[in-house]
Amino acid sequence: MRDTEFLKQQIESAQVEREILHRWRKNMSANFDLAFDRLIGNEGGYVNNPADPGGETNWGISKRSYPNLDIASLTRDDAKQIYLTDFWNKGNFEQLPFALGFQAFDIAVNSGIPEAVKLLQQAAGVTVDGIIGPQTLAALTTQSLPALLMTLAAERLDFWRHLPAWNTFGAGWTGRSAANLRFAAQDLYR
Repeated sequence: MRDTEFLKQQIESAQVEREILHRWRKNMSANFDLAFDRLIGNEGGYVNNPADPGGETNWGISKRSYPNLDIASLTRDDAKQIYLTDFWNKGNFEQLPFALGFQAFDIAVNSGIPEAVKLLQQAAGVTVDGIIGPQTLAALTTQSLPALLMTLAAERLDFWRHLPAWNTFGAGWTGRSAANLRFAAQDLYR
């Protein structure tokens, strides 16, 4: 009898774990979908601005980063897969609270994953080494989310201000930052 009860408990526990994992995966997918839709609002379609160091760009995917890709023919779905694999997953942004994960994802797309992590670390006041390790993760998941979001936005603006392309692209970057601050405000009440 005891063995039967124990077995029933183990089965129920396994079912609960599967349900939790299913919900987590569904939420993870929904998080990326929302982050991608927001990002595309910042990135837009095809451009080939000679002043852009990335060169030819479509959906935010640049020829400089993907030299073997036909940028002009890139579809939205192609871009989404690139962003999922090369930015969202590679940056491990899912492990952060969504509000912070989205901001880091947007920075990574615009400036690279290492820069996104460094700006997160500066905002959190931890050692800046470009790696989301246990110390950084602990700081990013235990500190005040509103304070981290505001500090991260300030760090990003300071980073942009010191780039040679600020005079050309600063107004657009500031607009991007304003849109992302609005998203941050929404995310705090989501």
